[in-house]
Amino acid sequence: MVRFFLKQVMSGLLLTVVVTAVTFTLVFSDGSGIARRVLGTNATEEQVTAKVHELGLDQPVVVQYGKWLSGLVRGDLGASYFTGEPVGAMLTTRVPVTLAIVTIALLLTLILSVLLGVTAAVRGGWLDQLLQVVGIVGASIPNFVIAIALIFTFAIAVPLFPATGYVSPDVDPAGWARSLVLPVMAVLIGSIAGSAQQFRGAVIDVLRQDFVRTLRSRGISERAVIFRHVLRNAAAPGMTILSIQTIALLGGVVLIERIFAMPGMGLLANSSALQGDIPAVMGCVLFTIVVVVVVNLLVDLLAGWLNPKARLS
Repeated sequence: MVRFFLKQVMSGLLLTVVVTAVTFTLVFSDGSGIARRVLGTNATEEQVTAKVHELGLDQPVVVQYGKWLSGLVRGDLGASYFTGEPVGAMLTTRVPVTLAIVTIALLLTLILSVLLGVTAAVRGGWLDQLLQVVGIVGASIPNFVIAIALIFTFAIAVPLFPATGYVSPDVDPAGWARSLVLPVMAVLIGSIAGSAQQFRGAVIDVLRQDFVRTLRSRGISERAVIFRHVLRNAAAPGMTILSIQTIALLGGVVLIERIFAMPGMGLLANSSALQGDIPAVMGCVLFTIVVVVVVNLLVDLLAGWLNPKARLS
């Protein structure tokens, strides 16, 4: 297990370096253009040139990335070109909002997908058909359409939850929970649709194997067969979809936060990309990578614990 853990950590570090390097190269543009946006349209050429040199935008991209990576190792993500605010401080106020939505959605996706997928695989019949129909519909409808429908239904027609805004848990824990209900539901419906079908298919494949028939012939209860043996063997392919769903959740949350006017990473990522604020963009990318790597690591460890064969694959 230790070797398995170290292997996953090293893979995560390599992924971080590769993705951040590619992102830095892609987001970098003409330094004078960034400097002029920082200073405004009335800035003179001398002022723009001086700003380019001050920000280090006149250096090669490789050198700039090396300085950013060196700062990352020291825990310094730089400062925004436009506000001068440290990127670390910008992330501190926005990460908890996005992380709350993603964490709750992932946990609910895991629990509900296992329950729905296993039930549909074991029971079959109309429940299985219903899950497949709901899965196709849920996966085909964009989450922003679901978000708008939820607002009209549960915030306007029946005002149970706030339509927009975010309440800090330090101010009002109940208000914080209410402000997260609709955003979490908006990203949850699509993620459950795909994950539940993946678990269903994995369970069905295991149920067809010979060792399941052997266990049943020995008089072992159906519940023990399903939860002690079938689910453990179906864990690896079932968990794989959760790691994939993490990327989809992060992408969906960016748009969902804008719809619900939540001060999370979505607004910061969008505004920073439009302005060309490279330090802020890299901070957002780093957050995304860290979440994906951590979730993948936890999913792999959980799958390996449930089924030791997964550690060898």
